[in-house]
Amino acid sequence: MKLTRPWSWLVIAVTLFAVILAAGCGGAGITARPAGAPLTVQVLDVGQGDAILIRTHEQVVLIDTGDVPARDKLVRMLKSQGIATVDKLIITHPHADHIGGAAALFANFTVRQVYDSGQKTTSNLYRQYLTQISKHKIPFTVVAAGTTIELGNEAVLSVLAPEQPFIGGSEPDLNNNSIVAKLIYGNFSMLLTGDAEKESEARLLKKDAARLKSTLLKSGHHGSKTSSTLPFLKAVNAEAAFISLGAGNEYGHPHKVILKRYSDRKMQVYRTDTEGTLTVTSDGRTYVITKER
Repeated sequence: MKLTRPWSWLVIAVTLFAVILAAGCGGAGITARPAGAPLTVQVLDVGQGDAILIRTHEQVVLIDTGDVPARDKLVRMLKSQGIATVDKLIITHPHADHIGGAAALFANFTVRQVYDSGQKTTSNLYRQYLTQISKHKIPFTVVAAGTTIELGNEAVLSVLAPEQPFIGGSEPDLNNNSIVAKLIYGNFSMLLTGDAEKESEARLLKKDAARLKSTLLKSGHHGSKTSSTLPFLKAVNAEAAFISLGAGNEYGHPHKVILKRYSDRKMQVYRTDTEGTLTVTSDGRTYVITKER
């Protein structure tokens, strides 16, 4: 657990009590949103994939849905927190480890709005995803750099990428055209990068490096050496990195060079493969991180 900026002892005690109480009630080993916490972000342990749950007092937002093998686990984790409705589903890009749980999500929950990058692919999973959106008559919006998504409680997602033309031209690079969004709540921020790689990072740096500065970073592409370039990390200047990945994955994520890069920048590293679901609570001024294990 890490605290930033000094709190009074009373606030610390109250916050810790809320987190401990929530951990005992979350079910399935997942820490639920503590009562009174204005913003909670959970990097869910869905193996080799991404699923990030954001909760305010007004909305439940899910960014990506993990891969097919984890779809039942995703459903259990959401139901364990009493979630019946997902107000916003955001798909960063249409690779299986990001849309694989979408069918189970649509089958088990009310989804009120879907956002994605507008990238298309020929996979069966992607076609099923579009079919289910149509079947359930879910409003669908393509987002791009400059879009702002309101999350309630004055929390917003500011979309920084992708931009047109897509990286890769007529055959877009799905990873590098991931939705990259900055979650902003008061003085707290978290940069959510999907699988954006060095080409996307370079484009972001060129457009507005100062805007990348964030309190926390969701590591790009599961901690791959194709992401987290040094200039990008310097611009983000985050205090901690969160890596969503599966234990013993075939890709060797996270790559040692990236872990060293984080260490050299004195960033705390949190990993779902070794620590389970990672929970961040924030009041807009400071934050608390808790680990499932």
